[in-house]
Amino acid sequence: MSINVRIANNVKKIREEKHITLDKAAALTGVSRSMLSQIEKGDVNPTISVIWKIANGFKVSFTSIMEEDNLESVVVKEVQPLINDEHQKYLNYPTFTFDDKKHFEMYRILIEEGGILNAEPHLVKSEEYITIFDGRAEISVGEEKFILEKGDSLKFAADQKHFYKNAGEGTCAISMLIYYS
Repeated sequence: MSINVRIANNVKKIREEKHITLDKAAALTGVSRSMLSQIEKGDVNPTISVIWKIANGFKVSFTSIMEEDNLESVVVKEVQPLINDEHQKYLNYPTFTFDDKKHFEMYRILIEEGGILNAEPHLVKSEEYITIFDGRAEISVGEEKFILEKGDSLKFAADQKHFYKNAGEGTCAISMLIYYS
């Protein structure tokens, strides 16, 4: 199943389970009614920012918008990124999607040289756990700025604006876990 179809099905399913009209969904998410309708039909490929707005407005995890049906045991092999923002030189590989029993989701992130990601605030009391596996990253959280090198890790409150920037040469490889309390 393509990512557009998966997103379309999940957005519509979540909206209907919460008994939210398209008009109310637009008000909750800040995404226009027509854009939401196009997303639910699979007619558009929403950006990372739009997916975050929908997830936050619906008060669900980011990966719940993209996930397939879960299995008990899963081996995740090297796959193509589900989100590839060529303009910002940012690749996102959702490795483990949100699970109601575990309350987290996990990603493998690659930021090419000169690449950035401006992240919208996640749900209240959410936390991010970051580990740099290769390269150098500048991570800003609110007014704080951190420079992380290979092997460094960072935990921060993710319910505020934050951004990631490749602060070195070559590709920066990051493991990201988002925990929802």
